[in-house]
Amino acid sequence: MTATTTPARATGPRSAGPAPKGANARARAKRRQRLIALLFTLPALLLLGALVLYPVLFSIGRSLFDADGSRFVGAGNYVEIFRDPVTLKAIRNSTIWIVVAPTLLTGLGLILAVLVEKVRWATAFKLLLFLPMAVSFLAAGIIFRLAYEEEPDKGVLNAAVVGVHDAFKDTSSYPAARAREGQGLAKGPDGSYVTSRPVPSGGSALLGLVGVAPKDVPAEAEPALPAASRQPADTELRGVVYLDFTPGGGGEQGRVDRAESGLPGMAVEALRDGKSLGRTTTAADGSFSFRDLGPGPYTVRLPAENFAAPYEGISWLGPALVTPAIIGAYLWIWTGFAMVLIGAGLSSLPRDTLEAARMDGANEWQVFRKVTVPLLAPILTVVFVTLVINVMKVFDLVYIIAPGPVQEDATVLATQMWLVSFGGGNNQGLGSALGVLLLALVVPAMVFNVRRFRRSQS
Repeated sequence: MTATTTPARATGPRSAGPAPKGANARARAKRRQRLIALLFTLPALLLLGALVLYPVLFSIGRSLFDADGSRFVGAGNYVEIFRDPVTLKAIRNSTIWIVVAPTLLTGLGLILAVLVEKVRWATAFKLLLFLPMAVSFLAAGIIFRLAYEEEPDKGVLNAAVVGVHDAFKDTSSYPAARAREGQGLAKGPDGSYVTSRPVPSGGSALLGLVGVAPKDVPAEAEPALPAASRQPADTELRGVVYLDFTPGGGGEQGRVDRAESGLPGMAVEALRDGKSLGRTTTAADGSFSFRDLGPGPYTVRLPAENFAAPYEGISWLGPALVTPAIIGAYLWIWTGFAMVLIGAGLSSLPRDTLEAARMDGANEWQVFRKVTVPLLAPILTVVFVTLVINVMKVFDLVYIIAPGPVQEDATVLATQMWLVSFGGGNNQGLGSALGVLLLALVVPAMVFNVRRFRRSQS
């Protein structure tokens, strides 16, 4: 019987065989997909490189050279940013924009989003507030430039302000009136007119004024001659304030002629030793009278209020208010945007949480402050940061609304960058440095917003 032997099993490592055909096919498919994706994104990448990456790199390099680009100055342009008073003013104004505009917009958007939920025509109200977003910054700037005009006949805001002011305070009817030199009236330092010589009791004063256009004489005015011809009593001081001008020529200066008109509504005071002892107002024929003054000489005064210039409103585009005025125009445009975004977040809040707070006895203010606002904190942060990014780049409104004389008082980093580079400064080295500074300020806010958006999506 022959014994059979079994061959020993190999204990060493087995050599790897060829990969399965299925694995190779999957790898080729993935490579093909990546290639197709790259081909589809290549045009966008080329545009991004040409329109974003290249200008950024070029600006960084250009900021290291002088105005005409012929001499390397290193960080000199960046040092100049913090030496130039106009650029420092632009940085200050940009800081005001960053602090004020996004805060006000986020607050207004939150309040309006909460209130709109309680309005029957909520959709129409949202549409009305969102409409300014459809207006370009150029058009909005022109609209507000006209609205902020200082002349009430042109600027709607000053027309409203003047209307309210005049409703509570009377204005002068004779702002352009003045006395003829050498005709018995002298102008005081406060703008009033006083008689050059004292007027005794029982006497009369003829106070002639010029500078009043015939069309500006009140309709109720009567001829001054009859009033001037009346004789005062012994204890009476009389007089007449009249327009010392005869239409069509003729007449005698300092004397009331037949065709000359009295000036009604003029305030008149009787003074002795600088103290006012009586005050009255002229009648339709310009006459006035002081009785029972006692014997002695008096000085007659026409107070400065008679000649005060009419109230012209507020200088919205003056150096002090130009930045707040432009921020107001920006709020008009972007309030609807903030309201819609916050309203979208408000509609997604869990209603059972709000109802539970009300059932626990919280009033509407407590629900808003302690429940609604904390739940909306993520969307409020996104809105705020988005507006900060937008505010840093504001250019159109500032450039269009601010008049030339106050352009320097309203300038921000974006407008200063343009003015330095192309608006007459011709210093593209400093302008590029300002552009790089603006980019350095915007990028962190953009990164923060993108990261928060990704976290909210995940």
